[in-house]
Amino acid sequence: MTNSDVALNMDDFLVIRKDDRKSGVVTLTLNRPKQFNALSVELLSALQAELDSIAQDDNIRVVVIAANGKAFCAGHNLKEMRAHSDEAFQRALFQQCSHMMLTINRMPQVVIAKVQGIVTAAGCQLVAACDLAVAADKAKFATSGINVGLFCSTPAVAVSRNLPRKQAFEMLITGEFIDAHTALQYGLINRVAPAGQLEQVLQSLITAITVKSPVAIRIGKDMFYKQLNMSIEDAYHYASEVMTCNMMADDVSEGIDAFIEKRQAVWKGC
Repeated sequence: MTNSDVALNMDDFLVIRKDDRKSGVVTLTLNRPKQFNALSVELLSALQAELDSIAQDDNIRVVVIAANGKAFCAGHNLKEMRAHSDEAFQRALFQQCSHMMLTINRMPQVVIAKVQGIVTAAGCQLVAACDLAVAADKAKFATSGINVGLFCSTPAVAVSRNLPRKQAFEMLITGEFIDAHTALQYGLINRVAPAGQLEQVLQSLITAITVKSPVAIRIGKDMFYKQLNMSIEDAYHYASEVMTCNMMADDVSEGIDAFIEKRQAVWKGC
């Protein structure tokens, strides 16, 4: 949904999109509060469509993924999964979800999860897949599939790349909830705030990003994820090449001159 659709009933939309063109920030709000924003096939498709569209827009700098209701995201829709017990459906669902998570990593914009409530199973995967995350202090997190006999294998991919090994495995193997401050300590989220201050904390983080060079943000995000799976030798070689190319950008010349001249840089985004 876009701003031109404001006359329509918000409840009709699985994902509500709000664009702030001045700041270059788009907020995507999961809008199935009665279903605890579970990642049904339809919700995944709606979110994928928005992310694909945003990824092509150079004017967008930051994407916020938020949610309506008591839960941020309760993971996959278990009722839908039970209604389609054939193997082909299950495989397609997990592949669809994995593709959406990878889209978040690969798109040039910085993606921030704004967590206001409970997060379980693939909901934790979504938080972990986002580049950054802020959470209300009352938020709780669990990879709870194990409680119904289903190890959270796909959430484990993202969670284990955020948390230390033993903390990640404890979450996955026990299904127990951790609170927001523990999630911060473990590295699943970046900042915690009282619910009434969550938006303020989010905006502070957004500002810290959007005042930086757009070209540096784009190059940096792409480089960060690519080097993670390289050997240290390959990572340094790749990073050196990226940094060399980055140095050729107009924004770097402007940024260094502004630093030397003690003034604000005027970014061109190239």
